[in-house]
Amino acid sequence: MQKRRFFLPVLVVLAGLFRPIAAISSETQKETANSGDARFVGTAVCADCHQEAYANWKDSHHDLAMQVADGNTVLGDFDNAEFTHYGVTSTFYKKGDRFMVRTDGPDGSPQDYRIDYTFGVYPLQQYLIRFPGGRVQALGVAWDSRPRQEGGQRWFHLYPDEEIAYTDELHWTGPNQNWNYMCAECHSTDLQKRYDPATRTYDTTWAEINIGCEACHGPGSRHVGWAEQPERKGAPGLALSLDERRDVRWEIDPETGRPRRSVPRETQREIEMCGRCHARRQVITDQYRHGARFADSHVPALLDERLYHADGQVLEEVYVYGSFLQSRMFAEGVTCSDCHEPHSLALRVPGDGVCLQCHAAGTYQSSGHHHHEEGSAGASCIECHMPATTYMVVDPRHDHSLRIPQPELSVELGTPNACTRCHRVQTDEWAVRQMQKWYGRQPSGYQDFARALAAVRKGLPEAGQLLAELAADNDQPGIARATALSGLGAYLNAGSINVLVDGLYDDDPMLREAAARSLEGLDPAVRMKLAGQLLNDPVRAVRIQVARMLAATPPGAMNEEQGKQLDRAIGEYVAAQLANSDRPGSYLNLGVLYAGMGRFDEAEKAYRTALEVQPDFTQAIVNHADLYRQQGRDEEGERLLREGLEIAPQDADLSHALGLLLVRARRLEDALPYLGRAALRAPENTHYGYVYAVALHTSGQSEEAILRLEELLEQHPHDQRIRQALAAFRREAADP
Repeated sequence: MQKRRFFLPVLVVLAGLFRPIAAISSETQKETANSGDARFVGTAVCADCHQEAYANWKDSHHDLAMQVADGNTVLGDFDNAEFTHYGVTSTFYKKGDRFMVRTDGPDGSPQDYRIDYTFGVYPLQQYLIRFPGGRVQALGVAWDSRPRQEGGQRWFHLYPDEEIAYTDELHWTGPNQNWNYMCAECHSTDLQKRYDPATRTYDTTWAEINIGCEACHGPGSRHVGWAEQPERKGAPGLALSLDERRDVRWEIDPETGRPRRSVPRETQREIEMCGRCHARRQVITDQYRHGARFADSHVPALLDERLYHADGQVLEEVYVYGSFLQSRMFAEGVTCSDCHEPHSLALRVPGDGVCLQCHAAGTYQSSGHHHHEEGSAGASCIECHMPATTYMVVDPRHDHSLRIPQPELSVELGTPNACTRCHRVQTDEWAVRQMQKWYGRQPSGYQDFARALAAVRKGLPEAGQLLAELAADNDQPGIARATALSGLGAYLNAGSINVLVDGLYDDDPMLREAAARSLEGLDPAVRMKLAGQLLNDPVRAVRIQVARMLAATPPGAMNEEQGKQLDRAIGEYVAAQLANSDRPGSYLNLGVLYAGMGRFDEAEKAYRTALEVQPDFTQAIVNHADLYRQQGRDEEGERLLREGLEIAPQDADLSHALGLLLVRARRLEDALPYLGRAALRAPENTHYGYVYAVALHTSGQSEEAILRLEELLEQHPHDQRIRQALAAFRREAADP
């Protein structure tokens, strides 16, 4: 079965239902642009002076990211076209000048819906439908807008190999296909979600329907006021000046053929501006401010196992920011607009020409470098160093980590490589031999962290040491070092604690935030000593992570000023969760926070609210039952878990939690079936399997316990806990 993904559309924005900017004329905008605080004035105002930039932007994917559905914008076939997916037939038709679809609704029955907005243009177009309460949903059937000869001009489902029933979390009417939360921020200008948790409704607004000038540069009224001055005195009034490439040249060293930036890159304004949307990340404030650090409004995802291969190559859809941070290009000062024209979004030079802006063609476009026939895919910089992965069925995205192919890592760790992605009939071992034949060695490349991350994922004994070495290695990409720091908490010892402390005070906020995550296993008073100063960190992402870690600090372990700082930072953490109050996970986080602080009534309220937002959010049920355990209320916890299993009978977490509760109640025979179901339904969770085996042994079923542990050890040969338990059980069986 295909691994599930929450597809976040590439090009998304909205119009009409809310505050249509088209209703405000350019003249009116100009009249109001010079007074008061900076306001959004609209792309039409910018175009008066910036005609070349406007011409490049016009009809770009940013311009056409979202449009009102009409005869000029809809690309799909609405001439009574039918598409069937796992027994559900969707019919696309017109009713007068309106575009309609008849498809399965939130209860599974066929219903008719008006298409309100188009969603992107190429290589696919999705369609948005308004629901009561301001909610807007993205239809799961999309139009393939590629030419027919490329397989396009057809309807297709975004999950072609899965049945997505109306009860499924990925059904188009569900929360994971909700435009307001999943897509809106990145695909319109000055998006304000405006969710009301009391009524659970949205009143989402924007300044422009699409991605206009001010989406990147910030509100333009002050700049317009400056431009209208006869002498244009003072600063130009832009909230964010993206001028990092001004007067910069890339010079090619004639000896090595390698490029060198004429002026060091002193800031990351442009990369962080783009990263706001071109990154897999978590929103931590609903008040974005142009020009602020990325980590003041978002927390970017690290090299998580769900998102990246161990060597950092893309696995899930991650929107290039996290990949680019791994690259030598980023380390040497390359910015997004070195390669992409920022207004048209096109490459500055087509194909490999974009690379040859900086890299000497005589060195890198020669057979001595790539060892392939000229004009072949193997001779392409992009094919070898930026292989593409297809998402949303038809949309190939290039990996921006710009790495040297390393087939020896494929042999050792199972990571992909560009060589055998192209030469599909060959093996990774063949690719290793070819590399050695051509270069006399395997080029190592800039990224050298795969073995450390793979060791953690495999549970190898050396994982902790490798993580500490990676975290301390200043020559490795910051995002890889941050990933190591975030996982170091499970391996802390006298040696690695110093690495963690260094990370807490690194110049890079990504490393500080990641290091703070690893404080969790330490005594609260020790956490305060190590990280208390970071409650005043200049970056919000760091402050709120530290606040989460220090929230349970006893009053006697901090002075009065630290107590005030902690209260402020906890307030910011709570606000960060409420910025996503339309999602149950935010209330789960608040419940965990309050439970750790001993504020049980508030924790219980948070868990209840999570379940009101999403009744089948089983993690909130598990945590709620555990809160009852802390209060000696296991009878209520048992009732809650059993009710949860009626809603989600296949959920492993609920089964395991109920099994543990019954063990605590000395009802071992009742517990065993639940522990067994948890182990069966979540075979990747070694803890569930281990607990079940221990319970079997305790109940006198030693042979079955040994069998279970042997199966677990075969799957996880480096797990010392399993190995030790198995040895102990075997000894007991041999010497009754």
